[in-house]
Amino acid sequence: MSPEISPKDRFITVYGRNPVHEVLLDEDLHVDKVVIAEGARGSGLREIQQAARRRRVDVQYASAERVKKLAGNGRQDQGVFADVVAPRMRPLESALAEDAASLRAVLVLDGVTTPANVGMILRSATAAGVDGIVVPRKGVASLDPLVVKASAGVAFRAPILKAFTAAEAVSDLKRAGFHVVGLDADGDDDLFAAHLPEPVAFVLGSETAGLTPEVADLVDTWVSIPMAAGVESLNVSAAAAVVCFELVRRARL
Repeated sequence: MSPEISPKDRFITVYGRNPVHEVLLDEDLHVDKVVIAEGARGSGLREIQQAARRRRVDVQYASAERVKKLAGNGRQDQGVFADVVAPRMRPLESALAEDAASLRAVLVLDGVTTPANVGMILRSATAAGVDGIVVPRKGVASLDPLVVKASAGVAFRAPILKAFTAAEAVSDLKRAGFHVVGLDADGDDDLFAAHLPEPVAFVLGSETAGLTPEVADLVDTWVSIPMAAGVESLNVSAAAAVVCFELVRRARL
């Protein structure tokens, strides 16, 4: 029997009055609940309550401190958050235990702390049909409204796999038989020519620091994206898009 999945691995929490109102207006999204801080006043709250009522979404009230804690952003929650169901999001551990055969190609984010980059990676990977994107809880930008905005809403339906750290995720993937590939300008192989046995996990690090040492030690193959005109590297979200659609190209051969 599978362990019960934590709410943090089932929902994407959206905070702030405009973002919460927007998800309530989107009929394609399943909003589990809205939580409003007791005593909250001002513009937007009435519209949120009305939209929730129309959608028959449960509205709960909690102390302002409780809302800040649950929203995860005390400076920008504006006294309200909503838990939106992400139907394809699940723990990596569960995916490997229950459905490993369906995971042929995944991305692992390591130290990608800019929300815009995380959002764009989720969009590109989902568009390319990548089987999973590992978004660790530690060391990577949290799945917040900035990530959702950068993904143009795709974050809600992206195949997100949750883990605690990137190093733990990569270790679990290696034990499950994944070939781990790292991107590096000095990589031994050209991405477009390298032999990449399935199942494969591409690890993507920050542009400034690259992969963390713990993750770099687990890499089986280093590859590079060919560059011209003296350009040294791509933004991590652009590099992720190149990787994702190279996987699409290979799948069609």
